[in-house]
Amino acid sequence: MNTSWMEAADLAAGRGALGAGLVVAGVVVLALLIGMFVFGSRRVRKSTVRRPRPEEQPRMPEGGPVHEVRERRDPDEVPRSDERLTPHELKDHGNAGTRPSASQERPRWEEGGSGGFGSGGPGRH
Repeated sequence: MNTSWMEAADLAAGRGALGAGLVVAGVVVLALLIGMFVFGSRRVRKSTVRRPRPEEQPRMPEGGPVHEVRERRDPDEVPRSDERLTPHELKDHGNAGTRPSASQERPRWEEGGSGGFGSGGPGRH
């Protein structure tokens, strides 16, 4: 009796079942990924800070808007010493090491000045 065709049919049926099982496993994995994405986006949405209400919004100061202050500042001088100074021996840099300048007049270019390095002018003499 020739049963080779039955063995081939059993082998084909096994491969078909394996293929169907892989498709089902792929669909399950895809469903899990989509579910995790939806769950994560809901969780993030709940944990975000709520928007402030209109009464919680910042208000303009009573004196009106605050504008920038333009002033010339002179740097503090570095103390002269024969010995090397360490950073803790210098002044506190919290105030940026400057003071208001005695002259608040803006500097202007002098006649014959180049105005900047490499501008092609004759330079300052």
